[in-house]
Amino acid sequence: MKLSVNFKPPCAMPNGLQCIDNEIFIMDQLTDNVFVIDQKGKIIRVINTITENGSGITIGGGFLWTASNGRTKAREYRSTDTHISWIYKLDLDSGEMIDRFPTPDGGGIHGIEWDDGKIWITAFNPKALILVDANNFKEIKKIPINQEVAHGLARVEDGIWCADRRAKEIIKYDVDNGDELEKIKFPKDGPDPHGLSIDNNGTLWYCDAVHPPPTTRDFPEIGTIQK
Repeated sequence: MKLSVNFKPPCAMPNGLQCIDNEIFIMDQLTDNVFVIDQKGKIIRVINTITENGSGITIGGGFLWTASNGRTKAREYRSTDTHISWIYKLDLDSGEMIDRFPTPDGGGIHGIEWDDGKIWITAFNPKALILVDANNFKEIKKIPINQEVAHGLARVEDGIWCADRRAKEIIKYDVDNGDELEKIKFPKDGPDPHGLSIDNNGTLWYCDAVHPPPTTRDFPEIGTIQK
């Protein structure tokens, strides 16, 4: 396995990733805005959002979805902050809120991933990957997992990858029975995988927000994983 740092991130705390066509959407935990870049790191646009303590991000159904992970510790409070964990459904162009849904377990959230009209969500109480209907957020399926801090998600044809920033690994699960199909370990002195996504060429992308401390890196990064 080889990690390649492709470019300097356009934001201070890249905490979530979503690759769509030739663009990469980045959830910045510091500003809670979404930076849209090309695959060479050039900023295309910035979408302001009401997300608080932003973590996961996904795109589907013509909307932008962000994981609002409760009370922010990275910036000053805003009037729109609720200090509650939500999944926000936002206008893909303006970032305006269309709707919001509480997390299935009522707790924190890091990873979300669109899956053909449904959304995968990381849960901590108990630790699981939960699949919900994107229209009403009714639970469809729950896969128990045993990762320390489940973070970014990336849906692939034969399963779903889940990053664990604390264990420095990503694990691919069977979406039908939850079996572990594959595991990739990051170096001990390597980045903490926060966000995770996969592009049109099948390349896995990761990001490290270097937050919260302690971390093994002094700077944020975005890169690719060569298996």
